[in-house]
Amino acid sequence: MAFIAGFMLIDAPASALNNAGTMEGARTGNIVAVKSIRTRQGVFPYVSAQAFRNWLRTTLQETPELGWKASPVLREAKIAYPDANPIDYWDDDLFGYMRAPGARADQKAVRDERLAKATMTETKTEITRVSPLRVGTIVSIAPVTPTDDFGVMSRQDGDPVPHEHQFYRTVLKGLFSLDLRSCGTFLYKDKAGYRNLDEIRVERARSEKLEEMPEAKAFRLPLGERTKRIGALLRGMAVISGGAKLALHYTDVTPVVIFAAVIRGGNNPFHYLIEADARGLPRVNADAFHESLRVWGDQLLSGLYVGWVAGFHDAQATAMNDLLAEAAKGKVGANPVQSTTGHPRMVLETLASDIEKKAAAQGWME
Repeated sequence: MAFIAGFMLIDAPASALNNAGTMEGARTGNIVAVKSIRTRQGVFPYVSAQAFRNWLRTTLQETPELGWKASPVLREAKIAYPDANPIDYWDDDLFGYMRAPGARADQKAVRDERLAKATMTETKTEITRVSPLRVGTIVSIAPVTPTDDFGVMSRQDGDPVPHEHQFYRTVLKGLFSLDLRSCGTFLYKDKAGYRNLDEIRVERARSEKLEEMPEAKAFRLPLGERTKRIGALLRGMAVISGGAKLALHYTDVTPVVIFAAVIRGGNNPFHYLIEADARGLPRVNADAFHESLRVWGDQLLSGLYVGWVAGFHDAQATAMNDLLAEAAKGKVGANPVQSTTGHPRMVLETLASDIEKKAAAQGWME
């Protein structure tokens, strides 16, 4: 089983990217707090995986050159779900879904209307798909104390209306993984969590002449279609935009550092390669780099893809490049490990292109 595994850094110089709602007891009685983890070491602001996945979905949908095919979403009273048709819709394939339509009369009426307009696929039974894309919570690399910013609304007649919100300055780090074999492969097992397709979708797969794997009880898209979807996802990560309070803080959330490789198995050995130093700034951990290649080098199925934005802690970028040069000469681990380096966008473009052109020969999609 091959996975793309890695991590990213997002620079947040003065940001409030994911908020937790109002907090009582402030000077104004109305302060918007940032999401954070409180520990004995201090406060660690974070961006939830759900928020990041939403940024990525939106970016993919709003970037026409990626050709992304987004699934329609149906709202029924207090529930909502996508079409759950991974054959046609790329986000149903790569982001997963759960569809269990409600049985109430008003919910059925809404659903029947959408079906009549041919905007939703009929569903006979509950279906689910575990997301091939896995994203960790994106957490500050060091504890910080969020700043309370005081402001007023004063464009109206009368007294100004005070308000407050929190923001922070930090570097955020998050892990990600993509199960390459699962992309474009859809199960129809009669088992909870493994039924991606119901009988309607199974018939659709057969009519579209998808490859059937009876022993695995699965259908698979053609290789070119599978790798095209993965390529679009990776290119979308390179240009991702989003986040709260952009009108006030305008944070660029494209990764300033990306570190990835195709690896056998779903573990991520790269977590500790960058840590915080005593000042809370990012530092390349040479010992962790050496150990990761020594212990996990036999599981690498590709070279390393390392992107680093010029101007972002350049001394640490140099330290990383020195380690990559050592690895290429076989001085780390059992075998030489080649690397692709440059700006994160260019590195992700190279990774996407390699998936599209080399995956079959390398056996990455099996």
